[in-house]
Order: sequence, then C-alpha cells, then structure tokens
Amino acid sequence: MIFSKNPLKRHQQIFNLIAPVYSALDNYVKKGFNKAIKNVLNEVDLSGKSVLDLGTGPGAWAALFKEHGAEKVHGIDFAQKMIYRAQKRYSPEIHFSVGDATNLNTFDDKSFDIVTASFMLHGFPRDYREKILKEMKRIARELIIVNDYYGKTPLIAQILEYFEKSDYINFKKTFCDELKTHFQNIKRQKASWGTSVYFAYIEN
Repeated sequence: MIFSKNPLKRHQQIFNLIAPVYSALDNYVKKGFNKAIKNVLNEVDLSGKSVLDLGTGPGAWAALFKEHGAEKVHGIDFAQKMIYRAQKRYSPEIHFSVGDATNLNTFDDKSFDIVTASFMLHGFPRDYREKILKEMKRIARELIIVNDYYGKTPLIAQILEYFEKSDYINFKKTFCDELKTHFQNIKRQKASWGTSVYFAYIEN
C-alpha cells in the first residue's frame, strides 16, 4: 500500500490497516492507561459528566471514563475500522462515530463537559493540532484532557512513531506552549514513564 502524503489521509490509512491489532491489544492498552486515568480522577470528579473522546481508536480510553462515572461518553475516530471495533466491544454503553477532529461541526458549542484525546495529537503537524485544539475548546464546557507523550520516549514507541511519520518529537517540545495560546489555566501531571496528562480549563 502507498500511503498518502496528506497527514490526515495517511493516518487514516495506517489506522484502518492496524485496527485489528489495536483491538486485540485493547485490554493491554487499558492497563497502560490506568496511571493516566488516576491522574484524571485526582483532578476531576467524572460522576455525571459528558465526555467526547477524539481519536478513540478501539475505545479503551473512552471506556475508562465511562467505567469511572461519566454519564455520557461519545468516541470519534476517522478510521472506520477502528470505530467498528469499538462499537463491537463497548456499544451501546458508549456511542461511537466516524469523524474528523479538525472539523467537528456535527457538535454544537459547549456540548460536552470534557473533551479528551489520548495519544492522538502528537501524530499531526502543529497546524493540524491548532485546528483540533480550537475545536476541543469550542465544544468543551469545562475541561480539555490530553493523555500523550512527554520527556523520554521508550524505544519501541520511537520506532512506531518513525513508521507513522508522527510529529511526536516536536509535540513534546512545544505542546505546553501550544496549550497556552488557547487556555489561561493549564496543568501537566506525569503519568507513566514518557507520558503526561495535560489539563486545560475553560474560562467562563
């Protein structure tokens, strides 16, 4: 397969291709997210909250929000095969749909309490991240939560990111500053080795 030079189309092709592998590793991925979700629970009470998860993949991150008290969880991904896997495992408790995180016009302003993304934003160049952050801010009533890389990245992840042609190196250097251009109140908490959870609060 020849992958597109367009970052969005290339990632869509890649993640449709690897959807069966991601789905098979779903339980393992959820265990890896346990530290990060503890960071989230230390920062915010999820009880009764509505959550939109961008780049949901096979649904592991979205499922943890539901399991820890969120009332309504909606996951979107631009890879149809990822959404198929997520629906097969987690529907109807969680709603999933195909969508483009750079253009979420199917969602009204401030339609979810929390908008989150896990290991998605680093995959795109900064100009795409800017579009996604603007959409996250528009849709969230209270809080943006991003679970992603920070600091030293494990070798296996470096290899995977190389083949995906992601922007993870620049992401680690600039993401806090990128958040500051959109939000006044941000926090970063170390999760597991090489990762952090970023919190950005919506000013009312």
